[in-house]
Amino acid sequence: MMVVDSVEEDHTPDADITFTKADLRDVVPHDNDPVVISLVTAGRKVHRVLVDQGSSADGMFWLTFNKLQLSLDQLRPYVGCLYGFAGDQVEVRGYIELRTTFTDGTVACTEKIKYLVVNAPSAYNILLGRPTLNRLGAVPFTRHMKLKLSSMEGVVITIKSDQKEARRYYENSLKQQRSVCHVTSTPPLGVDERRSEVAGLVRGTQGDVEMEEAVLGAQGWPK
Repeated sequence: MMVVDSVEEDHTPDADITFTKADLRDVVPHDNDPVVISLVTAGRKVHRVLVDQGSSADGMFWLTFNKLQLSLDQLRPYVGCLYGFAGDQVEVRGYIELRTTFTDGTVACTEKIKYLVVNAPSAYNILLGRPTLNRLGAVPFTRHMKLKLSSMEGVVITIKSDQKEARRYYENSLKQQRSVCHVTSTPPLGVDERRSEVAGLVRGTQGDVEMEEAVLGAQGWPK
């Protein structure tokens, strides 16, 4: 996905992030597996989050929005422009800002993320693009199948990609028939009827949304 929007101020913590041979010990040799992680948002642990450096937007799919039991009142009208290189028809319902926690089980970082809510089938629940990666100073590395970022205390958080799930859902996403079309975003009921013309790229197949209840500790990460 590509979006034309305002640039947010950078609050990247000052920490050195490196990848070593030790990071490869638990990696199964692969050619092109994507980095797919889990994160905590709206009080639940959400799986199948695709880390996509090619996307200039952070996206949440409509099925995920409903499974999280989020309210339509939380949606705000989206007035930016969304472009797709090639893809299925997509309807933009608006955007929502949610506190989102990234954790490796010991250290965590929580940030408010602006998700563009898209009504389209997908093999993934959330698409994490450059806005959040750049703001957090997060570094994904496909060879090492990991995403690294710093906590506000300067401790590096290492989140492992689930290779088995990543490979399975990537293969599913390639099976979806693709087409290009022009659509219009639909603001949620009860809000300003402003609309913006969009075109979207969404690849994937409809699947069950995998998520778990998450209990946050005093420091903001799951117990």
